[in-house]
Amino acid sequence: MLQSLVFARQMADTVLIQEIFTPDATYDDYPNQIGYQGIQEIIGYLTSVHDWGDDVYLNLGIDHVGPSGAVGEWLFAAVQSRPIPDLITTGTDREVLLSGVTVIEIVGGRIARAADYSDRTSLMLQLGGRIELPDGTVIEDDGPGN
Repeated sequence: MLQSLVFARQMADTVLIQEIFTPDATYDDYPNQIGYQGIQEIIGYLTSVHDWGDDVYLNLGIDHVGPSGAVGEWLFAAVQSRPIPDLITTGTDREVLLSGVTVIEIVGGRIARAADYSDRTSLMLQLGGRIELPDGTVIEDDGPGN
């Protein structure tokens, strides 16, 4: 089920998303503190990366599967070529790499609840953002390999 979710997200496959989720499913995006209710909101969330990113890639690494749920560790990559609503108003053409975890609850062979966990700060830094700490220390991404 996790592999299907990763594939559906990578390919923006709305038909597959509808097949693997229950109609009243919920999906929590914890890094952004947003919850999505029902298939249409979940489709919007899972396909939104394609609105701003090119070369979208997701790889499911380690997963732990049981009869009523699963946890999967994943790697996400994309090139941010268009604005990200409520975050950045322009394309940077920067590649972003994020690691995260998705937890799913399965009911009747379909996903009834899912939740993503990742580090939003890493995304901000990779897009050219910077963090200024109270003591004057500045944290910023110096580019690939740094």
